[in-house]
Amino acid sequence: MKKVVVIYWSGTGNTKAMAEAVAEGCTDMEVRLLQVSEASVDHVAEADAVAFGCPAMGSEELDDTEMEPFIASLSDNVVNKPIVLFGSYGWGNGEWMADWEDRMLDLGAKLITEGLIINEMPDEEGIKKCKELGKTLAKAIE
Repeated sequence: MKKVVVIYWSGTGNTKAMAEAVAEGCTDMEVRLLQVSEASVDHVAEADAVAFGCPAMGSEELDDTEMEPFIASLSDNVVNKPIVLFGSYGWGNGEWMADWEDRMLDLGAKLITEGLIINEMPDEEGIKKCKELGKTLAKAIE
């Protein structure tokens, strides 16, 4: 069975709700849902596909206490690996997601689709989009 890992950081619960919905969308897969503080580079290396979630922080950037150092530690472990990105925001225009996408591409990741951003807590439509993101990731490794 194919393995998907969903790794996220959430300060208010918005991105956690997104992560849970992304994981739910990865049907017929072995799915592991981890806060970034529980994740290791081995989780990424051993997965067939990965979903990363982090809200916009500060001046539209990744959380610098846990997610930023984790992403920086990945190096070769994401080369050609199917990946999706997601996160919530409360201000700005999504610049943090565009920057994150560029960074993952520079690391050699295979981004399956544009990153999913949702303003604040995902509503019913937002949860649906998160589940669809999970389905899209799962289909990429069937």
